[in-house]
Amino acid sequence: MSPAPAADEEDVPQRVTVKQAIGRSLKLIPPPNFGMVEDGLYRSGQPSELSFPFLEKLRLKSIIWLAPEDPNDQFINFLADQDVKLHHLGVENAVQYDGAITEEVVLSSLSLLLVPASLPLLVMCNLGRHRTGTVIGVFRRLQRWNLTSILEEYRRYAGPKVRVLNEQFIELFDCDLVSVPLPP
Repeated sequence: MSPAPAADEEDVPQRVTVKQAIGRSLKLIPPPNFGMVEDGLYRSGQPSELSFPFLEKLRLKSIIWLAPEDPNDQFINFLADQDVKLHHLGVENAVQYDGAITEEVVLSSLSLLLVPASLPLLVMCNLGRHRTGTVIGVFRRLQRWNLTSILEEYRRYAGPKVRVLNEQFIELFDCDLVSVPLPP
């Protein structure tokens, strides 16, 4: 009886450990306080360069920046490279003396995120807590979520630094000020 022919090295599957497989793959690290609000709409804090590959996968068209200061230069360059439109709504006069966001900025934000042509879109501020949480909270009101669920979501992202004034703003916001575009 003759010995079986030796298998070609190409026919033998390569085996790697999990650690080796992870090392070969791209690590996708979301920005702080990242969350999906709904399909094509996201929220977060300002990302570091480590989060750029993650954001690239979202194929964003627009970003609403709610912090009064400018985003860092690396992030601005990343947005330019990705052809993402930055809407800087958090100018100095858009924040009240107590740090709360103004009604004008919330209305401007909603007018952008309610337009399907702006999606996929990311709403963000420095940490993705208070200003972002207020805009998303009002958006949830427009979606007719109950207030308990809206405030629970706000608190989940705000952590131990919940601002009662932001919760009041979300609750008392006049949704009749927002005109929702009808689908074509």
